[in-house]
Amino acid sequence: MGRTAKRLRCGFTTGACAAAAAKAAAMMAAGRPAPRQVDIPFPDGGRHTFTLHRTEERRGTEGISSWSASVIKDAGDDPDVTNGAEIVATVTVGDADPAGENGVGENGGENGENGVGENGVRHHFRGKMVSDPIFVWLRRGEGVGTVTRPGLAIAPGEPAINPVPRRMIAAAVAEVWPATHPPLTVTISVPDGERLAAKTLNRRLGIIGGLSILGTTGIVRPISAEAWTATIQASLDVAQAAGLGEVMLSTGRTSEKGAQQRLELPEEACAMMGDYLQFALQEAGKRGFARIHLAGMWAKIVKAALGVPQTHVRHGMLEVERAVALLAGLAGKSDLPPGLEEANTVREIHDRLRAAKRPELILAVCRRAAQYAALTAKVPVTLYLVDSRARVVATAAAPEDMGG
Repeated sequence: MGRTAKRLRCGFTTGACAAAAAKAAAMMAAGRPAPRQVDIPFPDGGRHTFTLHRTEERRGTEGISSWSASVIKDAGDDPDVTNGAEIVATVTVGDADPAGENGVGENGGENGENGVGENGVRHHFRGKMVSDPIFVWLRRGEGVGTVTRPGLAIAPGEPAINPVPRRMIAAAVAEVWPATHPPLTVTISVPDGERLAAKTLNRRLGIIGGLSILGTTGIVRPISAEAWTATIQASLDVAQAAGLGEVMLSTGRTSEKGAQQRLELPEEACAMMGDYLQFALQEAGKRGFARIHLAGMWAKIVKAALGVPQTHVRHGMLEVERAVALLAGLAGKSDLPPGLEEANTVREIHDRLRAAKRPELILAVCRRAAQYAALTAKVPVTLYLVDSRARVVATAAAPEDMGG
């Protein structure tokens, strides 16, 4: 009897954790005892409960007090770089940052007339998550980044606190802080955020100084496709906003490094797509780039040549038999080197082709992959096959009208 697959556990986004911490801090600012747990509203209408890691009241000079609360992010079974990070919200009463330093402001739109400061934003929140309008100053603290490039959901100069987390913070605070009270200044911090941000693509997206406070649903779903596709879209939006005519899509850091050694494209032109081949090609095509540079290693390139839209091993296991059939269709079965069907892996097929001195077959696979990419994106594509040492070992090109 086979084992039942373990169901992966969901977790919470940094935005949800920030909202929970902000509500706890606002409760203390309102004179309530420091809570051990809080529950907050989510965008889908549901509610979830968070355990507080720590709470603190500080009395500063001139009688100004601040209240802080924090939540330890639990990303469930998702391999999230921020899993276990402490998300801190610190609240002060009134406009504690009149010059806008570290704060955000007047953008208009669904959630209000908001005023922008250097690193923060003043929000007049209203809408489906906030029953009564509430003014909140949002500021970035230690470990939260600043947006420096156009093309993202947040304007340059503002804290990297995304729109849904902003609404979640306001909705959570509004439950314990009446709109008739003076506005609150809420500062979101991640003490280890700058170090953690070095492990993300934030710098490439133009988010400097720390992490982004993210989330569109408040929930982290393990191995989230949403997180990957959102990052791809954001990367392409940044490239488009920068006015670039060409972009590079890569399956990983090694393939990107190899192609970049040859291309030397601006950093904003590079988008890491992972296994989301079809999605990334279609998104790049929608944005009207003049050319796409596609970089990958052999196994991923073979899947592209086979027209596999999602190249992860769990999505249509690529068998040696299919790779050999592809090569037979390209070269003719009688013209294949002997023993390919005996290979244990697709990588071994590549090694056997090299040993047999058949680079033209490797190039034929690359050309087929480039054709698939050009037809999918409806944009001319240049493909780069990169080896494990980050060297480009083959290139192929396909025009937009490939295949008629």
